[in-house]
Amino acid sequence: MMFCTNVPKYQSTKVPHEDNVITMNTLWTIAWREFRAYFTSPIAYVYLVTFLVAVNWIFFRTFFLVGQADMRIFFDMMPWIFLFFVPAVSMGKWAEERKLGTLEILFTLPLRDIQIVAGKFSAALMLIAAALILTLPAAFTVGLVGYMDWGPVIGGYLGLIFLGGAYLAVGLFVSALTDNQIIAFIGGVALCFLLLIIGTPLIVGGAVGLASQAAQYLGLGTHFMSISRGVIDSRDIVYYVSIIGFFMYLNLQVLKTKARR
Repeated sequence: MMFCTNVPKYQSTKVPHEDNVITMNTLWTIAWREFRAYFTSPIAYVYLVTFLVAVNWIFFRTFFLVGQADMRIFFDMMPWIFLFFVPAVSMGKWAEERKLGTLEILFTLPLRDIQIVAGKFSAALMLIAAALILTLPAAFTVGLVGYMDWGPVIGGYLGLIFLGGAYLAVGLFVSALTDNQIIAFIGGVALCFLLLIIGTPLIVGGAVGLASQAAQYLGLGTHFMSISRGVIDSRDIVYYVSIIGFFMYLNLQVLKTKARR
């Protein structure tokens, strides 16, 4: 997707804190234009429809078999659905720019590099959030069927936003490494899968000790399970923010290197 925008140049005489206002306004402008660009083609609609069909079919097929009014099945399956949905969103964000040769032009715009990267990330995260909002009727339906504890539901959706953001940061980093969207998709899925299963019994088994604890802390799935239980722990929030920040930093460094060539 080629990104084009006309951002006004600002004068150097500013009131206190005006730099921050301009930065946030510019970031929002980039994110909003990128988000709207999704819907200028059928791509976003295909993503959303495919996502909703898959989520509702898998969830309700299992829900009626179990016969319990809760969303545990939903939140158990979402990390695996996101594993394919989110890299599909991120795979073309930078790979297409490199393929079209517009990456260098993009970084010559009167914008800060971090604003460009953060703007694309924010737009994609808005699309993921929109997809999650469209799943809310399923939660309300379950709530009507029987009594449901809404604490874990709220925690689960919050956890999905953080998990989606982490997947997205990883996917954008992989997309920046190649100009092939298929490779970006496969690489994004593989790296997200690795980060998801680290710390799970599949990897650590029954091992104990410092290495096992470190693996559990590094795993995306471990922290998502904690939040989805309705317990909002600051350590889980810090972990996701750190993962997103780390891969966004790598993303920025890769793009700067590519743009200079």
